[in-house]
Amino acid sequence: MNVVFFALVAVAFVVAAVRQVTWTPPSGAEDPVPPMEALGLGVVDSAESAVTLAIGLVGVMALFLGLMKVAEQGGLLRIVAKALRPLMVRLFPEVPATHPAMGAMILNLSANVLGLGNAATPFGIRAMQQLDRLNPQKGTASNAMVLFLALNTSSVTLLPTGVIALRASAGSADPAGIVPTTLFATICSTAVAILSAKLLQRYFVTPAPGSDEPAGEAGPEVADRPDGDPTQLPETTDKAEEDALPPEAGEAYPVWVSALVLASVAALIPLTVLYGRAIAPWIIPGLIVLLLGFGAAKRVRVYEEFVEGARDGFQVALRIIPYLVAILVAVGMLRESGALELLIEPLSRVTGLIGLPGEALPMALLRPLSGSGAYGVLASIIQDPAIGPDSYTGYLVSTFQGSTETTFYVLAVYFGAVQIRRIRHALAAGLCADIAGVIGAVAVVSWLYG
Repeated sequence: MNVVFFALVAVAFVVAAVRQVTWTPPSGAEDPVPPMEALGLGVVDSAESAVTLAIGLVGVMALFLGLMKVAEQGGLLRIVAKALRPLMVRLFPEVPATHPAMGAMILNLSANVLGLGNAATPFGIRAMQQLDRLNPQKGTASNAMVLFLALNTSSVTLLPTGVIALRASAGSADPAGIVPTTLFATICSTAVAILSAKLLQRYFVTPAPGSDEPAGEAGPEVADRPDGDPTQLPETTDKAEEDALPPEAGEAYPVWVSALVLASVAALIPLTVLYGRAIAPWIIPGLIVLLLGFGAAKRVRVYEEFVEGARDGFQVALRIIPYLVAILVAVGMLRESGALELLIEPLSRVTGLIGLPGEALPMALLRPLSGSGAYGVLASIIQDPAIGPDSYTGYLVSTFQGSTETTFYVLAVYFGAVQIRRIRHALAAGLCADIAGVIGAVAVVSWLYG
């Protein structure tokens, strides 16, 4: 993200400088603003709008994290984990069913399904550490590691709470309208992630311990720190702490129950495509009642847990202010300088033919690189009065954010945690999932809101 941030600023400055040198005041215009002066004003306006946006986000973020805290305390994470276990055992045949790696992966994916990103990351790193213990070739990603990372970059998402909160703060009349589109797009990306990881592993054979690595095996080196996203690595724990997983990590429903749950999720696809517009207005009121009712039925102190979760939401909203300021200023400079228009105009002539407008291109390109950067671009797009959150482009970029993952960030964090330097086909599988997510998002948003 360091390179991306500086490149955006530098390109904007150079383009504005060239326009300034060659600028002549337009005839008949009252008080024309020179390009470099417009660039400076754009920087100030972007910084102010970033803080305003974050403050407006506090209330909605607190609401959703409060609701998820109630559900989590009621055992919703445990229910999802028990439903996923039979499927996970079949997807990862090389991982023993009772190994701590299996439990950590189940909890990680369950948290991702529920939109609990803060809970998912520690479980994911723990899963990588446990998978590394099963890895005979240290420093080289195993098939299980690659598949697990591909699933992380494409995980099915039932509730993209962060994006819903951002859309609500931007004045959307239908902030939860992306729930059906996100579900469809993430199912597409997850299916492609599994297929690509399984198919590509045939061409990236893991060398036997002590043997030379075959040609074509080497992948790009992965840094052991994130690229600037606001999620931080947890502190290293000892073996006893790593093995200590919640009880739900080792439990499972009967296979028929898990099959029924998965079939129900699959059945949601045609329902969301056909009746997405009718369902969307019910989602937020229904979620509030259902999640609080679930907590009350489980005898959770719903008010106290809601307040505790809301407090976390308040902290999260404040913590993202520096990231929003950085990326909104960079994008604002790129827009005011005219550089963004120079880039988007030729590309949009091609992508516009498949339902991907030029305004959404920066989001699609930046999402695999940086979560915080993409979040800032999303905020700038839906805050633009000419676009707004409830336009076709607004729904599309919101679905991009909710249905694709920061592939390079996940590579850096998860593989860096266990010093994996040969990533084999992990990047290819993750990018295939990203592309599938974008295609799925364009297809479903075009159907519902095009």
